[in-house]
Parts: sequence; structure tokens; C-alpha cells
Amino acid sequence: MEPLFLYNTLSRQKEKFDPIQPPFVGMYVCGPTVYSDVHLGNCRTFISFDLIYRYLMHAGYKVRYVRNITDAGHLEGDRDEGEDKFAKKAKLEQVEPMEIVQKYSLGFHEVMGLFNTLAPSIEPTATGHISEQIEMTKKIIAQDFAYEVNGTIYFDVQKYCEKNNYGALSNRNLDDLLTNTRELSGQGDKKGRLDFALWIKAKPEHLMRWPSPWGWGFPGWHIECSAMSMKYLGERFDIHGGGMDLIATHHSNELAQSVACNHTEPVKYWMHTNMLTVNGARMSKTAGNGFLPHELFTGKHPLLERGYSPMVVKFFMMQTHYRSTLDFSNEALSASEKGFTRLMSAVKLMDNLKSSDTSSFSLEELKKKCYQAMNDDFNSPVLIAHLFDGVRLINSINDGTATISASDLQELKKLYQAFLYDVLGLKEEKSLGGSNELAADLMNLVLNIRKEIRSKKDFTTSDLIRDELKKINIVIKDTKDGAVWEHSV
Repeated sequence: MEPLFLYNTLSRQKEKFDPIQPPFVGMYVCGPTVYSDVHLGNCRTFISFDLIYRYLMHAGYKVRYVRNITDAGHLEGDRDEGEDKFAKKAKLEQVEPMEIVQKYSLGFHEVMGLFNTLAPSIEPTATGHISEQIEMTKKIIAQDFAYEVNGTIYFDVQKYCEKNNYGALSNRNLDDLLTNTRELSGQGDKKGRLDFALWIKAKPEHLMRWPSPWGWGFPGWHIECSAMSMKYLGERFDIHGGGMDLIATHHSNELAQSVACNHTEPVKYWMHTNMLTVNGARMSKTAGNGFLPHELFTGKHPLLERGYSPMVVKFFMMQTHYRSTLDFSNEALSASEKGFTRLMSAVKLMDNLKSSDTSSFSLEELKKKCYQAMNDDFNSPVLIAHLFDGVRLINSINDGTATISASDLQELKKLYQAFLYDVLGLKEEKSLGGSNELAADLMNLVLNIRKEIRSKKDFTTSDLIRDELKKINIVIKDTKDGAVWEHSV
């Protein structure tokens, strides 16, 4: 297999993938903060890294995929200001904070299940690793990169910058970062505006708190990922991922505190997904153009003309490279729905293809192009384009204008099984308001009745059945081997 290249945010270029301890690959992806419903930006990130996870395993790597759950320490602002989001939600709903965590964790897993993503190897929680975060904080203090003020521990960014580049990930120097960081009221305890909390002293009314060497408190947002990635993947691992919105603060802080603690770069390849837009405008709640997954599935949102199934949405997302902006529109979703239906129909059609002595095309060339696409920074849109090239071949073989040998037919089926199902993680969905099996049985009955009508030369009724079915998106094609049908859009 040709070498795999991926884009590294830290170096800002594509690099040849060379795991630290092949064939083992350690991959950490920042998971959801479970105080609200998962949004589409999260979904895109996790679907993208599911693709990466799947392809690495397909390529023969043994992957340990760690994706955390943030269930403590996430304040309303990235710079340690505001109320704890879990406590705030719990007070509003008059429940325990962990009830909030449980509710939204289950909702997150349900949505990921609808998108047919694989579960990570390990899914640790911040509350389950308090001792690890305290120990890491103690080590950073011992290295003189953190200081205590009234029971809160802050990371000293200025001290770190004496020998390290804090803006390495965001590609910004310290002066620029300071210029763009606003002064906050109540933040006078910090030595510098960019300093961030590793451990925060809990106020008496704070609901989630743990004992520590500095008194009762709770961890800062950033320390959890460094502590958990180090526990499960070691001081240095291969891939760290997340959305691009995490680069400037969360991932920059992760990088700094890990280097301060262990004196080594924690991650070999940093990878980030791009943002979402709607009709060209950035998706956000404040703009009124943000919608949740279930709104996208049901169509119950002012910007949506109708709902789209989870596999259509996933297919739509994969038609754009993970590092490119993804723009939602009704037209784009409808086009993806047609493409998805066409692709799945071609896969079903392969079961009815007749093999010949030889193939009139090079299957090896198609296979090579599919691997080249994925080896080029997991380029799913190019892969899908090559799969559609295969669809044209399948239709040509079915029409009798191309031939395929028996061995190549088996290899073609394996190719689509590998890339469509195993790598892209797509699957067949229910259609016609019921199961696929019921739809098939009903349509076979209709085709048999129509065949009987045609045998009696009643072509008017035969054509009427075909035309009426077409109105409900059922397309009948008469071939030399009999009639076949497909659900189109």
C-alpha cells in the first residue's frame, strides 16, 4: 500500500504518517461537553474522526481511540470566568449535576448511533479522573510553571514562553495573543491575562467539588484532556483531534501544560475539522441558523424544507473534506440524497450482474484510485467520486455495454464493502415507510403481476403501473433479463 499523508496543524503541512510505535496508533479526540444536546459541529468532528479511525484499522493499524466526556470544570468562558455550566443547568432543572451528565451523555451516544459511528476504544470522563488531574497539576507546580492564589492554581504562560512557543498551534506570537485577550473583571489573581486555571477553588455554593492539596475545588477545563490522554496513550502519542475552534485556547493550553509537565511534545500529529455554515453564513445559535441533529432529521426548523435521514446527512458531510468549510443548504442536502440513493442502488444491482470470461475495464485502477484518495489526508470527497465512477461501470455491465469476469465481480463487491460500509461507515436505510424486506416483497409482487400483464400484451396497463410507481419515486427498468426496480428521489 502507498504511504498515508495527513495534514498536521502544528507544522501546517501534509506529513507522511509514521506512528511512534507501529502498528499501534494512539488517537485522542476531544469529546462533547454533556450539559446540552450535541450540535452539528460536534457531529461533523466525530464523524470525521470515525472515518479516520475506520481507515486506519482498514489499513492494518491497531488503533486505541480515546474520546473523552467533559462532565466537570467547563465554565462559561474559556478564560476561567463565569458559572460552571453543569451546575447552572442542574440548578435550573432542580436535579443533581450527574443527572444532567447522564441525560446528555445518553443523547450524545444515541445521535452517534444514528450516524453509525463506531464506539471509541476508551471513553473516559473528567469526573472519573480527578486524581490524575491533581497529580499532573502537582508536577507542573514542581516544574515552576504554575502558581497558587487563594486555592486556585494558574498556569504561568509568560514563564512557559521563556523557552517554549505558546502560539505554536495557532501560529500567533505572544504579543498578538495578549492584544486580542480582553481584560476581565475579577481576574486580578492571575499574573498574566493568558494564564489559565489548572485547579479552581470552589465557592461554598458550588455543587461539584473534590478535595485537593489546595483545598476543595474542581479541575480547569484544559487539564482533563492532558491527564487522560497521558494515562491511556502515554506522554507522547500519534494523533490529537478536535474542531478548529479548539486550536487557539483549549489545544494550545493542552500542549503547553503537557510540555511543562513532561518536557516533551505530547502529540506527533494535530488534526482539526473546519466549521459549518448555512447558505454561506456561519452556523450559530445567535444567528438563528443553527439546528440540532433531530431537527435536521425531522425537518422541523424554519430553514429546512423537509427532513433528511441520518445516512443522507452523513453522506452529505463526507462529500466535503474534513478540513474544508461545510455549507448546509436544502439544495445541497437534496443533491446528496439523490447521490446516496444512486450509490446504494448500484450496490444492490451488483447481486444481479452476470459475469463474463473477461473484464472490459481495469478494476485494479479503480481500486488504486480509492486508496490514493484516502491516503491523501483521508480525502473522502475524492473517494466518493471514484465510487461513482464505479457506479457507471456497474450500470454499463448491467446494460450489457461492459463486461466483468467472475473474479473481478467478487473483487468489485469487496471494494464497495470495504469503502462504502467499512471505511465511510454508511449503511442501508429503511425506505417506503417500512423495512427493506417488506418493500422488496411488495415490489416483487408488483413486478410479477406486471410481468403477467405484459405476457398478455396489455402494454397500456403495464406502462400505467410503471408511471404511477414513478410518481412515488419507484423506478422500474425493463432489461433483457426481466424488470428491476429501485427507490429513487
